[in-house]
Amino acid sequence: MGAGALESGQPLPPMRELAATLGVNPNTVAAAYRTLRERGVIETAGRRGSRVRPRPATTGREKTRADVPAGVRDLADGNPDPALLPPLARAFAAAAEQGDRQPVLYGAEPVEPELARLARAGLDADGVPAGPLTVASGSLDAVERVLAAHLKPGDGVAVEDPGWGRTLDLVPALGLRTIPVGVDDEGPLPDDLRTALVAGARAVVVTDRAQNPTGASVSAPRARALRAVVREHPETLLIEDDHGHGIVDLPLHPLAGVTRHWAFVRSVAKAYGPDLRLAVLTGDTVTVDRVRGRQRLGPGWVSLLTQRAVVRLWADGAVDGPAVAAAYRSRREALIDALAERGVAAHGRSGMNVWVPVPDETGAVARLLHSGWGVAPGARFRMSAPPGIRVTVSTLTAEETGPLADAIASAVRPAPVRSYV
Repeated sequence: MGAGALESGQPLPPMRELAATLGVNPNTVAAAYRTLRERGVIETAGRRGSRVRPRPATTGREKTRADVPAGVRDLADGNPDPALLPPLARAFAAAAEQGDRQPVLYGAEPVEPELARLARAGLDADGVPAGPLTVASGSLDAVERVLAAHLKPGDGVAVEDPGWGRTLDLVPALGLRTIPVGVDDEGPLPDDLRTALVAGARAVVVTDRAQNPTGASVSAPRARALRAVVREHPETLLIEDDHGHGIVDLPLHPLAGVTRHWAFVRSVAKAYGPDLRLAVLTGDTVTVDRVRGRQRLGPGWVSLLTQRAVVRLWADGAVDGPAVAAAYRSRREALIDALAERGVAAHGRSGMNVWVPVPDETGAVARLLHSGWGVAPGARFRMSAPPGIRVTVSTLTAEETGPLADAIASAVRPAPVRSYV
């Protein structure tokens, strides 16, 4: 497999047959298969046997994308609108001046006290349970550290489907199994989550708001239903990602507090800039302590310079959250409404993306490229969910909305090929 002699999807011989061919004990082959399965190289489906995974666990879904050539409008990148991001120079200058006066040396506290105070106040206001707090290098870094703190190779993780492509890559890269959970506009489907937990999922990752790619946002009724499901499995590791904080105008309905181990992650990337690489992480004492301990053995801490710059941005009100949320909402709703007028259903309850179900994903992406529009293929974000395309509307203008809707409608329902027979 490592040499590429076995192709993706190719079945492996039964263990006893391979043991006889190699002249080894069947237990040796069984142990080898188990190791390959735990590392995400192969997958096993009961009596149907084992086969090579369709995609190696370490292969990023970024390769499953349509390159956007020059001259094509790029609505595939998933980035925030640069015009809605705050200037950073003054905040970093102030943080650097503080660092000059009080240099950060080895052994310093890893979390800036004022950052912890402001973050905790915001979490309290949103109903996130009390717990210790630490800082990670973005949402995905926090999620990875929490999963690694509790799970072992082969454990199952319930993830949203469609969901964030990098999470779908991260889980198998850690040697864990992804168990898909369907999503609608109000978040993960309770019945799907129950099925995943009964099937052995030891952890669940939920996006509270601005879900990527669908824009789902967990509503109050859905939160109650999900809490009821998770409460039946109190040993489940519950991870919540609130990366949409600061760019959404829908209230947060956290799930935390019903399991023994939990983590809540809130990043600044979407509202303040992806390059800040900072996320606040709170959770139960054991989880946060394990994350801090492992972090000390690696990078040590997230730059106090960055933490202090974020404090300054927060304190100065550098981002007008309601105005940013309103801008993204108007762009989403304008496209969704324009598509509805053309008979095309689309989803985008929060955040900066619109998800459009399509019958032929590859064809739709190709036809849109030909029309001058670059969108993200849904294959980057899904496992067993139906096909779709993701449109990032963060920089979409009012003048572009109609032509884009026309192009999508045409791409979703291409004109029939004429027969001259």
